[in-house]
Amino acid sequence: MATLTKSKAVGSKAAKAPRLQQFIDGRWIEGVGRKEIVSSSPSDTRRTVAVVQGASREDALRALDAAQAALPKWKAVPAPQRGRILQKFVELARARKEELARLMSLEQGKILPEAMGEMEKGINLVEWFAGEGMRLMGVAAPSELHSNLLYTLRQPLGVVSVITPWNFPWAIPCWKIAPALVGGNTVVFKPASLVPALSVEFVKLWEQAGVPAGVLNLVIGAGSEIGNLLVEDKRVRAVTFTGSNSVGKGVHTIAGARGIKVVCEMGGKNPCVVMDDADLDLALAGVVKGAFGATGQRCTATSRLLLHDKIADRFLEMVLRSAKAIRVGDALDPKSGMGPAVDEGQLQTDLDYIRFAQEDGARLLCGGRRLSEGDLAHGFFVEPTVFDGVTTKMRLWKEEVFGPVLAVTRFSTYEQALSLANDCEFGLTSAIYTQNLTLAMRFADDIESGMTHINSPTIGGEAQVPFGGIKGSGVGEREMAKEGMNFFTELKTVFLDYTGRKRDSSIY
Repeated sequence: MATLTKSKAVGSKAAKAPRLQQFIDGRWIEGVGRKEIVSSSPSDTRRTVAVVQGASREDALRALDAAQAALPKWKAVPAPQRGRILQKFVELARARKEELARLMSLEQGKILPEAMGEMEKGINLVEWFAGEGMRLMGVAAPSELHSNLLYTLRQPLGVVSVITPWNFPWAIPCWKIAPALVGGNTVVFKPASLVPALSVEFVKLWEQAGVPAGVLNLVIGAGSEIGNLLVEDKRVRAVTFTGSNSVGKGVHTIAGARGIKVVCEMGGKNPCVVMDDADLDLALAGVVKGAFGATGQRCTATSRLLLHDKIADRFLEMVLRSAKAIRVGDALDPKSGMGPAVDEGQLQTDLDYIRFAQEDGARLLCGGRRLSEGDLAHGFFVEPTVFDGVTTKMRLWKEEVFGPVLAVTRFSTYEQALSLANDCEFGLTSAIYTQNLTLAMRFADDIESGMTHINSPTIGGEAQVPFGGIKGSGVGEREMAKEGMNFFTELKTVFLDYTGRKRDSSIY
């Protein structure tokens, strides 16, 4: 996330920064919203990335008008041709992969290797969905009657609202917009206001790839001004949202009351269980990457570490050595192993939860401080932080931090570990490290999460398998893979009687 300020507060820096526009009906236009959005680097707020006049309600209405008007022609384009546009996007994005990754690091704060990884994941996702243009087919079924053909069709829903967060500003729009477009829908895309520069470049690639005017529209603005409209408007036939639980529940309530399709991917408080027979070096790599990668700012982050009593002290020492060795710094510095919190608000949230944990009696083992030495004073940096002795009654156990803060507890039996892991309102992802195949398979069956990993971190996913959670982590269809494709289409069953005469049958 970039920081938000009024442009006059940053003076000449904002004046020199690129001025971005909204993209509505195939044209780049100035927004007419009340707020001017200034995007600054979370590594160094002295660096202004871009400025954009936010979208107004009127802008959003124009985007919906454009999407509705473009729908008949777009859905009439054969699906394989729509898929070829996605493939063109892949080619264009791959050619600019490093450039756009650097922009992501500058604007959002991921260290460059992580930004490069996100770029590649997003490109792979679009490439997979491009192939769906050739696979967007129904099925034929045998009829109980002669001279009767039964088959199904997959057809577009119509206008779709796509609402995305700041933490994966490239990959998440890719896995939502690509299937929406190849499925024949038109899109109004509202990214987080805090990553406008990368969002604009993302849409420019679709424009260059040949998406017709009105098929994809970009509105950058405050959720308070345009968010509800993109869910409530009668032209919107589906909403796909990723973000906080509080907003997601509101989106689901409104969309559900309208009877339209909705998917909300929300928070996580993901457990990683390390058994006494685990390969500890393997587990260490997974825990450190899962807990502190991307500064802990992902819904799949490892936030709860459950250690078997027999290996707990030894493994915890390994974790502490690794955490203390992480160099925190500018996201574009090749020496940095962890970047900044996304903005001052998220930094304060991290520090608040560190304070809550101490007040609740958890033992701070490392980290816990804001880093403000030298140039770090101009960014939002916090140390990788580890707490031991975290109990199920503590806020640090129950609530999502979205930062590099790891809660550790201990157990003596698998049954205890499972009970602790499932003691959470969230159910996004999970992991277990063990050499016992029977135990691993039991965990896969027993854990209350939409995804689970065996001997690998809680993070990650692939285009060809579904992504999503249960309990408080998500509602609606899974994303990615066939499930993600199916969300953006309606299934129609066709009955074709070719007898040419009246039929008498008990079936009808």
